[in-house]
Amino acid sequence: MSGYLTLARDASVEIEVKRSRFLCTLARVEDEGAARAVIDRLRKEHWDARHTCSAFVLGPDGALQRSNDDGEPAGTAGAPMLEVLRGHEVCDVVAVVTRWFGGVLLGAGGLVRAYGDAVRAGLEQAGTLQRRLVIEHLVEVSHAEAGRLETELRQRGVAVLETTYAASVTLLLGVPADGGTDLDGLLAELTAGVAEPLEVGSRWVDA
Repeated sequence: MSGYLTLARDASVEIEVKRSRFLCTLARVEDEGAARAVIDRLRKEHWDARHTCSAFVLGPDGALQRSNDDGEPAGTAGAPMLEVLRGHEVCDVVAVVTRWFGGVLLGAGGLVRAYGDAVRAGLEQAGTLQRRLVIEHLVEVSHAEAGRLETELRQRGVAVLETTYAASVTLLLGVPADGGTDLDGLLAELTAGVAEPLEVGSRWVDA
């Protein structure tokens, strides 16, 4: 797997259904601990709300998925929230919908629609972006060559992840894991064969 969708930005959107208020908060998170921290923070922040329902999808392949109805009838809150996240194919995301009861019972179908619509509204505001897996390479060049080489590499689609200045300049480069970039050949062309890449790992980056 070389890419997946996540939130472009965190977002918070409120909708109203028959006097009940539904506040959807969406956040990018890296693991289950971070997701649960967001849920706990919002539960404390909105202590006067009737329900704090949640759903999250974690991992590039969405392998970890959880939802919680927080006192709403089973399957009417967390499950539809999770279904919206799945439908938009976003990962590393937690959705929390805080509900203030307005005095009118919505019924199971009304709750499913309201919680789903709140998350859809949140996703529309947050937007999405692609994350891609890159293979990390270290390249050492002279100070005189560093600036030009950085510019040329970026123009050819190679991500310059870090730049370290010492006696020489070390560039940490990210090359898409799905191939298509001949880094050895590109560096040979741009440095007349002087610079050679050393593979050192991999990471996910925002495209």
